[in-house]
Amino acid sequence: MTKYHMRRKEKEITEKDLLNTIIIEGKYVTISMCRKDEPYIVSLSYGYDQDKNCLYFHCANEGLKIDFIKTNPLVCATIIKDRGYKMNECDHAYQSIVMRGKLISIENLEEKKHGFDVLISHLEENTDRMKKKHLNNEKSYVNTCILRLDIEEISGKVNN
Repeated sequence: MTKYHMRRKEKEITEKDLLNTIIIEGKYVTISMCRKDEPYIVSLSYGYDQDKNCLYFHCANEGLKIDFIKTNPLVCATIIKDRGYKMNECDHAYQSIVMRGKLISIENLEEKKHGFDVLISHLEENTDRMKKKHLNNEKSYVNTCILRLDIEEISGKVNN
């Protein structure tokens, strides 16, 4: 794939800490997928594992998303921190990142548990209560699919 440069260099986010902050503070990511000539896009809540540089998601064990991933695991994703439309300026304040990587369905039970832990820790305030409610036995892990997006490329843009 051809790599493009950012046209408006003054808007490029180059600080890794700021890119990580946007991911840490975000709750939803929009993922684009493609199989043959058919596009598909979906927004999902996620958990960020900064040490492994990946995002974890949960979903059903079968469905359109899974079919696309089996055909082509390469995806593009975006997280947007909307800071609002600037009235009477015809402008918008935001921070956004675009990630490219591989989306993998996790089969290993220990990594599934880790993925759920990352996901709940990222999204919930009372993690223990949520874990007791949703992950109370081994069947909880078998009946749900955990996906991992290995981030291979990331870029960011800001408009104040």
